[in-house]
Amino acid sequence: MSNIVAVVGRPNVGKSTFFNRLIKRREAIVDAVSGVTRDRHYGKTDWNGREFSLIDTGGYVVGSDDVFEAEIDKQVELAIDEADAIIFMVDVESGVTGMDEDVAQLLRKIKKPVFLVVNKVDNNKRLEDAVEFYSLGLGDYFAIASINGSGTGDLLDAVVEALPEKEEVEEDQLPRFAVVGRPNAGKSSFINALIGEDRYIVTDIAGTTRDSIDTKYNRFGFEFNLVDTAGIRRKTKVKDDLEFYSVMRSVRAIEHSDVCLVVLDATRGFDGQVQNIFWLAERNRKGIVILVNKWDLVEKDTKTAKEFEQHIRREIAPFTDVPIVFISVLNKQRIFKAIETAVEVYKNRTKKIKTSVLNEALLPIIEHQPPPANKGKFVKIKYIMQLPTPQPQFAFFCNLPQYVKDPYKRFLENKLRDQFDFNGVPISVYMRKK
Repeated sequence: MSNIVAVVGRPNVGKSTFFNRLIKRREAIVDAVSGVTRDRHYGKTDWNGREFSLIDTGGYVVGSDDVFEAEIDKQVELAIDEADAIIFMVDVESGVTGMDEDVAQLLRKIKKPVFLVVNKVDNNKRLEDAVEFYSLGLGDYFAIASINGSGTGDLLDAVVEALPEKEEVEEDQLPRFAVVGRPNAGKSSFINALIGEDRYIVTDIAGTTRDSIDTKYNRFGFEFNLVDTAGIRRKTKVKDDLEFYSVMRSVRAIEHSDVCLVVLDATRGFDGQVQNIFWLAERNRKGIVILVNKWDLVEKDTKTAKEFEQHIRREIAPFTDVPIVFISVLNKQRIFKAIETAVEVYKNRTKKIKTSVLNEALLPIIEHQPPPANKGKFVKIKYIMQLPTPQPQFAFFCNLPQYVKDPYKRFLENKLRDQFDFNGVPISVYMRKK
């Protein structure tokens, strides 16, 4: 399970440039994911072989500086609560501002590693100017220029050095189903409805993460852990409507789960915050089931459900092969259908397809519709295999992998979905040199 590093600071100090620089470097190597990443403020990166999640807090605050003044304290307090280390970014051009001093005051009190980073230091004159940041009382600082990356190496060396080693707690190998969504969508009630009704519960165990509660649960002859993110302790200082808050709360639970049940409130729709959580699960390659709760409160005619479902599928394109279940926790409508669906998705995610079966099914299709020729060169796909990874990943071996573009990879992904049931599961397609 990876550590979380939060980047805090006032607007326009260069947090996003720094963040994008780290994430891009990594995405270019690791995430050959088709489609678009929607949410730019959360990503995984690694340095010296240590992987960690990076959260750019600034990306969650929209509005003028005075709106930001109020929000930044909440952001920083939340980051202090949730992150394992904090990068506090300031800007040598503006020097020390009152807002920087406020943030420093919060950060001086905490026991976690804090890295003061002075950005935009791209010449010797600025290196001298950076000295004034000692006045923040946070000790030594790192001088960097995130626009060209100078100084970031030393900073990252120090950050990974300071990250606590995560003990791999594998007390049980049961599948983990995380119930995620924005506040008040009905996550707790959903879990309570399942548990209250049911005498199959085995035990309640305090979560492996310090803030989510696991319940061992047995249904349809299938045993798993149900992870309740709604049980994450309420932070008194943080307003519940802060988008960043529910995303940050969901990060750990999602990273540590096999299937995510994304619960949304039908009366609010599939809004930006729910979409962020959905893309977070998709980017982590988790199984996904979308649960539309409070369906009993929606005025409907015969077409309502279909239209609602089509709207969600438009929003989550190109990854539309996801089960959507309309539930009402209050009336206990279809809540077991929701769990049954999650079990199916888990089975799809752990499915292994024999190489011979894959080739028999897909090679004729590929022959019939080969990749488009590029610069007069023809791509020949020779064979296909599934990679030995926790989630479905497929390697297509061919003579010219660099000529196969995203639209054709999506075509291959769709054919995999047509031939084998991967409902609810993100799959990755890689082209490899034969």
